[in-house]
Amino acid sequence: MINDKVIQLLEEMTIEEKIGQLTQFAGVFYSTSHSSTPVTGRIEFPVNQEMIDASGSVLGIAGAEKLLEIQKNHLEKNRLGIPLLFMADVINGFESIFPIPLGLGATWDPLLVEELQAVSAKEATSAGLHVSFAPMADLVRDPRWGRVMESTGEDPYLNSLFAKATVRGLQGSDLKNDSQHLAACVKHFAAYGLSEGGRDYNTVDLSERELREMHMPAYQAALDAGVKLVMTAFNTVDSIPATGNKALLRDMLREEYGFDGVIISDFSAVQELIPHGVAEDEAEAAKKALDAGVDIDMMSLCYSHSLKRLIEEGKVELALLDEAVKRVLELKNELGLFEDPYRQTSVTREKETLTNSRHKELVRKAAEKSAVLLKNDNALPLSTSTNVALIGPYADNKDLLGEWSIFGKVEETDTLKDCMEKTFSHFAYSKGSEMYERNEKLLNEALDSASNADLIVLALGEGRERSGEGRSRASITLAPCQLELAKKLYELGKPIVVTLFNARPLDLTELEPYVNAILECWHPGSEGASAITNLLLGEANPSGKLTMSFPRTTGQVPVYYNAYTTGRPLPPGSDERFFSRYIDVANEPLYSFGFGLSYTSFKYSKLHLSSDQLTANESLTITLDITNIGEVSGEEIVQLYIQDPVAEVVRPGKELKGFQKIFLEAKETKTIQFEVTESMLRYYHSDLSYKSDSGTFHIYVGSSSENSNLTKLSFTLLDL
Repeated sequence: MINDKVIQLLEEMTIEEKIGQLTQFAGVFYSTSHSSTPVTGRIEFPVNQEMIDASGSVLGIAGAEKLLEIQKNHLEKNRLGIPLLFMADVINGFESIFPIPLGLGATWDPLLVEELQAVSAKEATSAGLHVSFAPMADLVRDPRWGRVMESTGEDPYLNSLFAKATVRGLQGSDLKNDSQHLAACVKHFAAYGLSEGGRDYNTVDLSERELREMHMPAYQAALDAGVKLVMTAFNTVDSIPATGNKALLRDMLREEYGFDGVIISDFSAVQELIPHGVAEDEAEAAKKALDAGVDIDMMSLCYSHSLKRLIEEGKVELALLDEAVKRVLELKNELGLFEDPYRQTSVTREKETLTNSRHKELVRKAAEKSAVLLKNDNALPLSTSTNVALIGPYADNKDLLGEWSIFGKVEETDTLKDCMEKTFSHFAYSKGSEMYERNEKLLNEALDSASNADLIVLALGEGRERSGEGRSRASITLAPCQLELAKKLYELGKPIVVTLFNARPLDLTELEPYVNAILECWHPGSEGASAITNLLLGEANPSGKLTMSFPRTTGQVPVYYNAYTTGRPLPPGSDERFFSRYIDVANEPLYSFGFGLSYTSFKYSKLHLSSDQLTANESLTITLDITNIGEVSGEEIVQLYIQDPVAEVVRPGKELKGFQKIFLEAKETKTIQFEVTESMLRYYHSDLSYKSDSGTFHIYVGSSSENSNLTKLSFTLLDL
């Protein structure tokens, strides 16, 4: 319901003032006395002061002093006293930086993510922000795409849980009266993660059934959680760019899914309708975007230059403009900006919030729980008395925050060397290599240093400058100089533990035979080095599991666990020719979805299904015992998959339908239960009806999506 204040303002506004509310420019245009945080994309275009004064929102700048000044100056000039909205990419923390979203996915802990995002909101609002461009709910399958770092992985069910948790954490329950939360913006609508070739801004081509089945669930979860904004995607959907796609935005998002909040374009996406080839000029781009339902034109001049003329010429209805302005004003009302344009922002509050020691403890915990132990041949954990040589380009590297941590303080971040040299009684360090370039002197120094050690911790990876938006890669191996370093160190005959810092799944096939352990650390955040040190020592036990598969080679991409079955599936162990297979590499990934090791081991037993039949109004109960058969406590993520082997359309080989993360002391046994209902068996049929079919279904329970780790049960869904 539109607020009376909004209706009154709308009646008083001129067309120019209305159009201003629909334009968004970068913070660099507003602040002359303070430096602005850089934003992505082009900013060199002719914005005049009149446009700036009329605009309704600001992009990519934060800080209490800066934003208080900008808001004050704006309100002094604005005839109707309409405050600005301040928006930014606060993806994995504001100043207290937690792991990148792909790492958060590996925690399999939505409640932890909700808690982290609440901290993020608290810090961001203290610095004056009103909107965070999160969550990114795009389902991802191609690690060549740099933005996989912003997703939580390749599974629609798991992505949905994290999208909902992120919205809840950022927005809280009462935006108007709670100045410590801010509005969330789900992105990128829709299916941006399916860009061809893993190349950013590229074409997406998929069926409507695939869109609804795999990609929509996470966006829908964010909508169900009450997300206030939706950002359009750069890509095409059904050969129409999302930002000008009326069927996608008005028919599906607004009418079918009932979203009545603000739709904002991505950076310059309205203008990009022209090079896409669906608009001849700015005027046509503006018309198509507004017709489609885009309320805010981020960082282009299409609305500013063209909407007034289009309305005067009768090519765009005034009602469309009013509709968009209402939504923007209502968002400002929901944030309480008309009552308090500064939303209790103050330099004092900012300082108190950003120095909260609890935030540091929480982000360290998140980094510990996000790490995934990919390999461990009795090399980990270490003792503080171990004679360790720390080597590698990531050993003394502060680049741990990730590409989207634009407000994080890299200079204050501890490195792995900082933490380890305080911990181990026998410790040596050598860089060994530049990140991407070979250095003979550094290599020889590393070999000398390692020769006197009992064990080598080798810190490898790729930096933030090789991941994120606009940073797609055709090959996802480690740099050749890093692989050479690992092979040369291997010749010394010492155990090698790799700590891997990266923002996408990498091809580790060439590295894996030369090392004894691999700990996937991601870009772990501002407390990452401390967390990784704790994991190496066993003070924290790795519990993370992958939510995106690691391929054996780039040529295998995309490879993902929930692929559709084929007419010629390769029999286990077969190398016959006429099946769906590669002749030079296995079909399966090197490390599969759901995979992750621990310093202890878990035994599954007494798996039982309450009935072998299911009806529409009942449920089945699966019970099983999980025993920690090791010597240390640990957490296990028990995963439930379901397969529909005979359906009206081809179905995935298995689909995640539930999981439980449980903590067990050494030798402890717990009994857990899963419930299976008819609604879990539904899918989109060829006519796009969403329903289940009677027949036999298979249940798989285990520690990862790999068939060798799963136990199978079957039941029959009776006729509905």
